[in-house]
Amino acid sequence: MDDALKRLLEAETRAQSIIEAATMERQRILDEALAAAREAETRFEAGRADLRAPFLKEAHGRAEQAVAELTRKYEERQRSLRDLATRHEQEAVEAALDLLLDPAR
Repeated sequence: MDDALKRLLEAETRAQSIIEAATMERQRILDEALAAAREAETRFEAGRADLRAPFLKEAHGRAEQAVAELTRKYEERQRSLRDLATRHEQEAVEAALDLLLDPAR
């Protein structure tokens, strides 16, 4: 009986050391995985600006085109309004002269 008890105690000790080794291995694997994830995140953050650059360049180009188009339309509208104002000014001067020269009209 003492022999069986000794073997059981030895088996329990071996089992305990196996559990401790597995726990330490699990922790090592977790630590490595976390380190790899942090490294990947750092690489991603470093490369994010490079990933965004072409999209920002394209957006900037489209914005410049839109501004140029709006400026062209604004200048065209401004010329049109000035021409209209000049024409109406001439008509108003003529109407005022007619009224002054011939009040009966």
